Amino acid sequence: MSTLFPTAEALLPDRLPALLASLSLPVSERATAALPGSPLMAAFWMAVALAGVMAAFVMLGLVLVLMERKVAAHFQCRLGPMRVGPHGMFQTVADTVKLLGKEDTVPQGADRMLFFIAPALVLTGALLAMALVPASPWLQVTDLSIGVVFVLAVGSLGILGILLGGWSSNNKWSLLGAMRAGAQIVSYELTATLAVLCVVLLAGSLSLNGIIASQEAGWWIWRAPVAGLLGFLLFVIASTAEVNRVPFDMPEGESELAAGFHTEFSGLRFAFFFLAEFLNMFVASAMAATLFLGGWLPFHLGNWQAFNGVMDLIPPVLWFGLKTGGLIFLMMWFRWTFPRLRVDQLMRLEWKFLLPVSLMNLLLCALLVLLGGVLFPGGF
Repeated sequence: MSTLFPTAEALLPDRLPALLASLSLPVSERATAALPGSPLMAAFWMAVALAGVMAAFVMLGLVLVLMERKVAAHFQCRLGPMRVGPHGMFQTVADTVKLLGKEDTVPQGADRMLFFIAPALVLTGALLAMALVPASPWLQVTDLSIGVVFVLAVGSLGILGILLGGWSSNNKWSLLGAMRAGAQIVSYELTATLAVLCVVLLAGSLSLNGIIASQEAGWWIWRAPVAGLLGFLLFVIASTAEVNRVPFDMPEGESELAAGFHTEFSGLRFAFFFLAEFLNMFVASAMAATLFLGGWLPFHLGNWQAFNGVMDLIPPVLWFGLKTGGLIFLMMWFRWTFPRLRVDQLMRLEWKFLLPVSLMNLLLCALLVLLGGVLFPGGF
């Protein structure tokens, strides 16, 4: 009887290695592996991926909005929201309920179809980019061989939504804010892309997981002398401009344009625009952490086994959270430190300073790869 019907304990040791190996894969690869023999299991993994992205979408929105208000308050010697929940931690939940109950208005003369599409388009780009963010070896929806190109491409969907929102509102202030956003984001995308190309050269891969693996001997921010740190600074500055954060929030200049491109949006549609800014801030910070700070990898120094072993004790998810959270806090710090630039100053900074420096930095990265100037080349 025991031979014909083996017990679960007898089967577990044989299946455990395969189970652990499958859990270390991105969710899409788990679904692909299960597809030939078990379509239901493949569907289950895809449902897990969709549910995970939506849960992250909701939680990030609630947490980052509250974090923004608390950080702003403490920089100004205030307490921020304190009444809804312990230390005001449920304030964003109350704000969400309020927005869901607000009247949804459409301006007279607006292009209704484009007016409805614009908020969803802005949010779609951030959600698609989040699917590729590797938060740990096992916490990732999918890993593409051209992951860097995909993230840069879907990130451009946001500007289409902003332009459609401003154009369809039948409001000159909204249109002016949308055109400012178009000029700003397209301009600063050049610097951000050139900074990303530096890392692609150093890592020899367009896959986000491949870029992380190339940093096992050390993060690119310091392993590539001068070029790594300069590329990181350029990427952070350009990303701050792309997500319309102060001091680059020209499209939403309250003193000039009311609320800019989303002036005419209310209720849930306004919430989509508002939430997309915070999700884009998370994606930009996560990409900076992945490209220059090793992603979920711990801080390693070459072949220092003892030091590296201690760093390995910290879980990968915690490493990723600390790096990304630190960069998000840095962007919020910018808001209460630097004054808003004028439009001409903003464009001059990009075209006359950041872009030439980015091109020089790309050349420096190419020379480092060609001449073998990377520190700890054993990990390269």
